[in-house]
Amino acid sequence: MEIDSGNTAWVLVSAAMVAFMTPGLAFFYGGMVRGKHVLAMLMQNVIAMGIVSVLWALVGFSIAFGGDGSLIGNLDFFAMSDMHLPDLVLPGYVGDFALSIPPMAFFAFQMMFAVITPALITGATADRMKFKAYVVFIAVWSVLCYSVVAHWVFSPNGWLFELGALDFAGGAVIHINAGTAALALI
Repeated sequence: MEIDSGNTAWVLVSAAMVAFMTPGLAFFYGGMVRGKHVLAMLMQNVIAMGIVSVLWALVGFSIAFGGDGSLIGNLDFFAMSDMHLPDLVLPGYVGDFALSIPPMAFFAFQMMFAVITPALITGATADRMKFKAYVVFIAVWSVLCYSVVAHWVFSPNGWLFELGALDFAGGAVIHINAGTAALALI
């Protein structure tokens, strides 16, 4: 499919809007905790942006959108390898599901959701979790849980996608996933 400049612009603007949600969430949660924990809430959300972005580029995107397995992707895109190729077609994104945007724009858009999901978890961990424990948790969780569930639902090769699951607003991958992680943490 041809790259559509309008679709590309819309996806990039949407990615930017989701990126603004993470600091907004930090301020929202910061306003809901006791004064001595405001900085901790802000830092948990800000550090999520950095850690998850790096992990998404290294392995998360590849687990979520690489390969044709129904349970988990592979490491074909480890450290964003081959993402620069102009004729790159992501596995499963053919026919009716063919991307009309560059794969790097798709990568950036999906990364913003990978970033905001652990930030949603911080609402449950307010005043309950040490900063170092949160950092370790989101690093492990974003690779082992978020990326796998994103493959199941967002990838055309994922088993829930193949069953017909539609997740337009991230209800399963983002909100249910964050909610179950938050419940497990508290």
